[in-house]
Amino acid sequence: MGAARETETGNFIMATIGTFTKTGETFTGSVKTLNINAKTTIKAAEKGSDKAPDYRVFAGSTEFGAAWKKTSSEGRNYLSVKLDDPSFPAPIYATLVEGEEANSFSLIWSRRNGD
Repeated sequence: MGAARETETGNFIMATIGTFTKTGETFTGSVKTLNINAKTTIKAAEKGSDKAPDYRVFAGSTEFGAAWKKTSSEGRNYLSVKLDDPSFPAPIYATLVEGEEANSFSLIWSRRNGD
């Protein structure tokens, strides 16, 4: 986990920072970076407005992120995830996408060149 790679276009550096499985509307797994190693649950949230997140991200009982349902231009569903905590220098933005194996999902972090 966490191997970085550059795309063919050279525009993005991406790394898998988490792996999850899905049961119903809940994703369970872990997020691992150099500074984070947390068993994580992504649970469906009740939306109070159109801009409210579709999911909340928890490490144990501590909420440290949110996620929104999105659809790619190719028609694939994914979650746009924002992780944040006072110990982070800045929020972490990632994408939860379906993996190659049944019921597997990968949390992909990417940084555009120049960021």
